[in-house]
Amino acid sequence: MNGFGGGRGAGGGGWGGALTWTQLRELKCSELEGAADGWGKVSNRADAARDRIDKQLLAGLEATQEGEALEAASARLGELSRNFQYVYVECGLIRTTLNSLAQELRGAQRMLRAALDDADGLKFTVHADGSVGYPAAGEHLITRDKLPGGTAGGSALPRLLSPPPALTAPNPHAAKAQEIADTIACAVGEANRIDARYTATLLKLTASRDGLLTSDAIWTDAHGDATAVRGLADEYLRDSIPREKSPAERGAWWDGLTQERREEYLAVYPDEIGNLDGIPAEVRDAANRDNLALLIGKLEGRAGDEGERTRLAGLRAIDEQVRSGGHPPMFLLGIGDHGNGRAIVSYGNPDTARNVSVYVPGLGTSLDEEFARNDLKRARDTAVGAREYDASSASIVWLGYDAPQLSAADVAGNTDVMFADQARVGAVAYNEFMSGVSATNRNEDPHVTAIGHSYGSLTVGQAAQRQGGIPGADDIVLLGSPGTGAASADELGVGRRHVFVGAAENDPVTAMPAKIEARGMATGAVSGAVVGAAVGGPLGAAAGGLGGAAAAFFAQDAQADDREIWFGTDPAHEAFGARRFKVDDGPVPVVGGEGLTPAHSNYFNPKKDSVSADNIAKIVSGESDGIQVERWR
Repeated sequence: MNGFGGGRGAGGGGWGGALTWTQLRELKCSELEGAADGWGKVSNRADAARDRIDKQLLAGLEATQEGEALEAASARLGELSRNFQYVYVECGLIRTTLNSLAQELRGAQRMLRAALDDADGLKFTVHADGSVGYPAAGEHLITRDKLPGGTAGGSALPRLLSPPPALTAPNPHAAKAQEIADTIACAVGEANRIDARYTATLLKLTASRDGLLTSDAIWTDAHGDATAVRGLADEYLRDSIPREKSPAERGAWWDGLTQERREEYLAVYPDEIGNLDGIPAEVRDAANRDNLALLIGKLEGRAGDEGERTRLAGLRAIDEQVRSGGHPPMFLLGIGDHGNGRAIVSYGNPDTARNVSVYVPGLGTSLDEEFARNDLKRARDTAVGAREYDASSASIVWLGYDAPQLSAADVAGNTDVMFADQARVGAVAYNEFMSGVSATNRNEDPHVTAIGHSYGSLTVGQAAQRQGGIPGADDIVLLGSPGTGAASADELGVGRRHVFVGAAENDPVTAMPAKIEARGMATGAVSGAVVGAAVGGPLGAAAGGLGGAAAAFFAQDAQADDREIWFGTDPAHEAFGARRFKVDDGPVPVVGGEGLTPAHSNYFNPKKDSVSADNIAKIVSGESDGIQVERWR
């Protein structure tokens, strides 16, 4: 139950049985490409129809209708949009399959024609079965009689052994005739193998007899179709993708492609193009919306473990938000199911905005429903707040790395958060993404802000301390930070006046003890994690562990320098030298009735901490002189 084509009929060609050398010689690959163009036109029309529904019809309905009428009409139009999306994807796959088939057959055809030209130049005869006849030539070594001609049968198999010298045919044409016959056999054999591979794939692209149904099953089939076509089109398309180049070079590569080739990349490799830093945001968004549907189909199509089910729920939640539209407009800049999942979402177009912020979430973050509900909202709140000061602002949430995870089932194993390993790995990917932001932004000098929350602030701090710092970053904001690994703000590459810190007094993460002080505190951490797990599952285990450790720390007489926390100097301390801005103290853990670490999650939320959210908005919009400052610790 796949696609739209039908074997060779989709390309308008086909041969009864094995392909012969005469058929290969006469084959018009341009006809295959003409058929591909036809499928491409259908694909483009479906895409245009989907775009009109999403950007015009649905928006018009929301402006003129309400209540049940709006819900019913929106549901029907949404289903129609998904149908058009499916048509676009499948027709695009057929188009690329036919173009790739034509390219591969041309290679075999060139090999054949070169052999035929050699035969013609030597006056050899190529028979219908591919054997090569050669004329009499030379003379017998003893009798001096003219040596008779003969026929060389071709073989696509390598000739590993030569006959003994005494048995070698002395006709000087024999060896060349054999070479030509073998080349013909190789060319025809290769063409038939190509034909078989592509026929098998095209036969999979068969439309459902039940018509189009916007279901997960149909996208599971679509994912299988895409996988099959990708296996054929690597040489035709994928091998040319400049993965090892800089974002600027990737952008130049994309700009240099024809429109037809761009359409093929988007149809067959939306996963590659959508996650390639340096590609324009609108292109990545289009690619990732299609890849999102394919990923949902992929995960839906197999039983999966708990991790896959969690990622599927996260993908569905993001898909729901992407389809619902809203303002500022959403741009899906990255999506993937590897590791703990990947998702990069921008509110506002980061290529046209004068102000762009890129927020890195931290501890416990993965591609799940909580990420789609909370972290996306934080980016949106930042964008909405910044636009009150400058309408040309975009805010991005970047889940491009595996943040430390926590498990109630393995409390003692929740140690990743205690080390900077994942932050260092994430820092490399973050800087790559930030290079892409700089490469695609169309403003002469955009204002870029790097934001890190919780363990994400360590990731941002590690990125800032890499050679050259964070590409394009003007300001750095650290929220609820356990430290950056730096001794002072001067090490973060933007100047201490451009490093900003928000640290709530009731946020225990900002008071995590220095490693040397943590000795003897394991009991407090583990017992707190056990309690937290009972109250709130894995995240509760994390919070409980931190809370238990912090409680044990506060209860002892600390002997070390109070400026040191877990990952270096406390960013909110005077010794660090950053600009600390005012935030609400936040609820007291447990006592406040909002959980174990409620103050740790309020920095972005204008309803729970309007002062912090407003300060962040001012920094992101380039109005940092107007922030409300707070005294250092």
